[in-house]
Amino acid sequence: MDFNLLLEKISNHYLKKLPFVVYSKPNSKNLSALLQKDDFLHEIKELNKAGFVLSPFNYHNSSFFIPEIESEIYISEFVKEPFTTEVTSVLNDENEEDYYIKLLENTIEAIKNNTASKIVISRPKDIQLQNFSIDKLLNRLFSTYPTAFRYIWFHPRTGLWCGATPETLVNLDDNMFSTMALAGTQPYINNEPATWRPKEQDEQQQVTNMILDKLKPAASSLEISKTYTHRAGSLLHLRTDIRGKLNNNTTLTAIASALHPTPAVGGNPKEIAQKFILENEGYNREFYTGFFGPIFNNGTSANLMVNLRCMKIEDDVARIFVGGGITLESNPKEEWQETQNKMQTMLQVLQPML
Repeated sequence: MDFNLLLEKISNHYLKKLPFVVYSKPNSKNLSALLQKDDFLHEIKELNKAGFVLSPFNYHNSSFFIPEIESEIYISEFVKEPFTTEVTSVLNDENEEDYYIKLLENTIEAIKNNTASKIVISRPKDIQLQNFSIDKLLNRLFSTYPTAFRYIWFHPRTGLWCGATPETLVNLDDNMFSTMALAGTQPYINNEPATWRPKEQDEQQQVTNMILDKLKPAASSLEISKTYTHRAGSLLHLRTDIRGKLNNNTTLTAIASALHPTPAVGGNPKEIAQKFILENEGYNREFYTGFFGPIFNNGTSANLMVNLRCMKIEDDVARIFVGGGITLESNPKEEWQETQNKMQTMLQVLQPML
């Protein structure tokens, strides 16, 4: 379908407050869109139907879903608009900074008491928008981060969510799967080589080990790549790729439940870290650090992604979510600044609407 015609269809759907999702896989020029025909909120427990799933951080085997069978389906080649990028400054709010640093200090204290080796702590930041439009959002989001998995999801009951994530939860094709361990963050600066500290290398190894522990009962023939530096927009991360073959009795639902939340968004051990987050973080993450993505062929094929570098837009306010992995070696001031840096990913998207 012609791109401008698809854009018009999506805009009209949004004005009518009808559910839709539009997405593009990393390095793809194609957009895929599912425009649901009514405003019913579908929920599924088993990831075994064709459509697009959106699951919360606090996942209990129930996800929201836009089914293919209830939607108009379109594919279009994305027409990239020329644009400029510039750093958008975010004023430091001393109260926000003090609250976050105190939370990080409490987190480090909990880790010292051997409750966990790593806990991921996050915070939201609300940004007032001017002249918001779904057209501007789509053009900017899909143009700015071609190497990320980009999506916009809307349902009147969940609000509008969008993001450009670098992290795969699991790709599944029949019984062959791939996933990744992603950790460590530093700004990308003009092709300068990355230097990773022991704290970041240790964090990356923790993530890799936990994922392998979760996969071993469900998979065979595991292949693990060397760890390398991965660029995601204006940020760099440490990444290790993992692939293998699922056992015959392992479903997409089972593998997603085993891997989520990954140590990159929850911590390690995952149950203890998740409990600490829910009791101490002080706000509801909703779908931030949950997972999302398209499911095909009754769940035998899927691209499930971790919902990082994302935001929720409601009533001309964009809520950007940012966080970082906290270990014994973490410096709260540096962690605060890291979240300020991570905010740039979504601020670049919002630039024309600020």
